[in-house]
Amino acid sequence: MKETLFVWLQYLLPRAAMTAAVYRLARIRTRWIKDAMIRGFVRMFDVDLAEIGQEVPHDFRTLNDFFTRELAPDARPIDANADAIVSPVDGTVSAAAAIDDNRIFQAKGIDYTLEDLLATDIDRADAFREGRFATIYLAPYNYHRVHMPLDGRLLAAHYVPGDLFSVNAATVSRVAGLFRRNERLNLHFETSIGPVAVILVGALNVGSITTPWTGEIRPQKRGVVENRDLGQAPRDLEKGDLLGWFNMGSTVIVLLPGNGGEWQPSLCSGATVRMGEAIGRMPADRS
Repeated sequence: MKETLFVWLQYLLPRAAMTAAVYRLARIRTRWIKDAMIRGFVRMFDVDLAEIGQEVPHDFRTLNDFFTRELAPDARPIDANADAIVSPVDGTVSAAAAIDDNRIFQAKGIDYTLEDLLATDIDRADAFREGRFATIYLAPYNYHRVHMPLDGRLLAAHYVPGDLFSVNAATVSRVAGLFRRNERLNLHFETSIGPVAVILVGALNVGSITTPWTGEIRPQKRGVVENRDLGQAPRDLEKGDLLGWFNMGSTVIVLLPGNGGEWQPSLCSGATVRMGEAIGRMPADRS
């Protein structure tokens, strides 16, 4: 009952205004205020401080700096096997399966199309027909940086304006087409297995999405799909390289092409993953 009420309240609440308010709150630099917010956040979400290489809260300028923190060196070893596809994030698997023609499973009785998710030309979407997808939810306590799941060449970054529904399990199971409705940044790569996409989905209270080359991208509910400038980006990226980060929690979707490999049997709904661990294997024949 509480979960249903939370979902329906989102239709009534000013989601963009709430997100903007959280954005400002998370950037307060007054020391006693930001220290109190960080300590409260750590207690509320039971954040593991052992893997953080800085002193908490004093080494962080704001709550957002803490939220987008780096980890101590070697806290997330990258699977070195040449055929390993690694998790780009820490999080919980919402769903991971084959793409049914052009349809991606969201929750029981709910799916959406590749074309709607990618909001791009049909040829780019067609590359993932009969491929595989993995949807991973980042809870507030998770490490919130996003990394490369395999070696690849960065081809394009498309910002898709949209809504800001929560992406927690209750909302995912009740809001049709959630991931094609919310704002997102679609990153496209060419790899040894063909096209791969890593999609950073915005959400309620996610004040922005940032990449090292585009800078901070603030939410836009309306507008056209934008091709973001990649002039400052290193086009060739290695498995584990940083792609960007969420300023508050959200979801990442990984798309593999048809015949582009298999997910590990353990990659199923509810499974916990950590950035750098193997979640799939590339096919042996990648010629």
